[in-house]
Amino acid sequence: MRRSVLLSLAPAALVAAFAGGGLAAQNAPAAAAAAGARVTTMKVQGNVHIVHGAGANITVQAGELGAIVVDSGLAPHADAVLTTVRTLTLKPIRFVINTHGHDDHIGGNERLAAAGISVAPGRGVATVGTGQGARAEIVAHELVLNRMSLPGTPTAMLRPIGLWPTATFSARRKEFFYNGEAVQIFHQPSAHTDGDSFVYFRRSDVVAAGDVYVTTSYPVIDAQRGGSIQGVLDGLNFLLELVVGGEKTEGGTMIVPGHGRISDEADLVEYRDMVTIIRDRIQDMKKKGMTLPQVQAARPTLDYDGLYGAAAGWAPAQFVEAVYRDLR
Repeated sequence: MRRSVLLSLAPAALVAAFAGGGLAAQNAPAAAAAAGARVTTMKVQGNVHIVHGAGANITVQAGELGAIVVDSGLAPHADAVLTTVRTLTLKPIRFVINTHGHDDHIGGNERLAAAGISVAPGRGVATVGTGQGARAEIVAHELVLNRMSLPGTPTAMLRPIGLWPTATFSARRKEFFYNGEAVQIFHQPSAHTDGDSFVYFRRSDVVAAGDVYVTTSYPVIDAQRGGSIQGVLDGLNFLLELVVGGEKTEGGTMIVPGHGRISDEADLVEYRDMVTIIRDRIQDMKKKGMTLPQVQAARPTLDYDGLYGAAAGWAPAQFVEAVYRDLR
C-alpha cells in the first residue's frame, strides 16, 4: 500500500462480524476502542468530506442545499459527529444513508436525522418511517430495515425504532440529484452482509464503500446475515468498474472505505487481488481434502498478515474459517 502518497487513517474501531458470533460480542470492542476517539474531518475532493473517529468512516457531501451523511458512527459519538458536520455546512442534514446495518454505521442515525429536514428521497425509494418533515430521511436497502425491525429470527439485528431507515429501496440502483451532482446508491448483495450499499457522488468522483472495502483488515464476512466471500469479491470488482485512476494511476476517483484510509483505484486493485489470492488458496486446499484446522495451520494469509492481520476482533484464523465454511 502506498502510504506515502495517501493519508493513512487508522480506524477508531472495527466491528467484527464473526461468521458464527453475535452482535453484542462484535460491538463491545468497537465501543471500547472508540470511547477515547477524537472526531475529526478532512476534505476528500469536490463537495465530499470524511468524518473520522466515530467508530466507522462517515462520508459527508456538503453544499448549498444541505448535507448528505453516509453512515453515522457509534451512538456515543453522535453529538460530536453532528458538531463536526456543522463545521462543513450550517444548512440542514437532508439524508442519512446507511451502507449496512451494523452498529458502528447506524448508531448516530436518530440524532443526525432529528437535526435535519426531510425532502423527497428520489424515484424508487419508499418512505416507510414516521418522519414528518422535521427529520432527515434515513435511507438504506430494504434488507437493512428488515433485519433491524423484524423479530423472531436468529439473524435479526433488532434496533430501536429511531435508528430504522425511513426510506428504503429494493432495486439494485437508486439515484437522485443533489448539491449540483448525481448521487447513486448501489446495492451489493451478499457481500459483507446482504444489505450493503455503495454511495457514489459522481461530480465529486468519490465512492463511500462501506465495509465491503476496508484497508485495516481482511474482509469481514457476516455469514449469519447474508455475507459471503464471493459477494465481497463481486463488490470489489464492481467498485473497480466505477472508479477511474488518475495520472500514472495516482488519484482519480477517491474511495472512502468503511474503516481505514482514503484510497484510489490502485489501492483497491491491491486489496481485490489479495482477497482473490487467499480465496483461491483456501479453495485449493479444501479441494485437496484438508480440514479447517489443517488449512488454518497452513496459514494461507501469512504473506499479508503484516498489513491486515492485526485488526481487533477479526484475526486471520477467523477470516480463513469464514472463507472455508463459505466455499462450496
